[in-house]
Amino acid sequence: MEINKTEILENAPPLLESHDLKPKKPSMRAPEGIRTFTVCRQSDETGISGEGVVMEGVMFATGHTVIHWLTPAPRGSIAFFDAFDDFIKIHVTSHPGNGTIITFEDGEQTLY
Repeated sequence: MEINKTEILENAPPLLESHDLKPKKPSMRAPEGIRTFTVCRQSDETGISGEGVVMEGVMFATGHTVIHWLTPAPRGSIAFFDAFDDFIKIHVTSHPGNGTIITFEDGEQTLY
């Protein structure tokens, strides 16, 4: 049986352009896109997580937040939060002496 490549191409679904595959700003249900960030502690009140960049994270359009602890090396651990503010309350503002700096990929920084 001979394969007719022209017929296959004519009947194939249209290919998506590369710009169709790129992440876009979400609808009104989730007005922000995905944002990545790092968490840097200038000091470590508890002596457990260390100083410097101790976490990396992502905040989804819905506000759900995932963090990846970079300690203990080499693997760390991952935690999920329903909201970015929940993450802040648990790991940042509960340690006011750490001098925590959160830096987003667009350069926005917040010092706690």
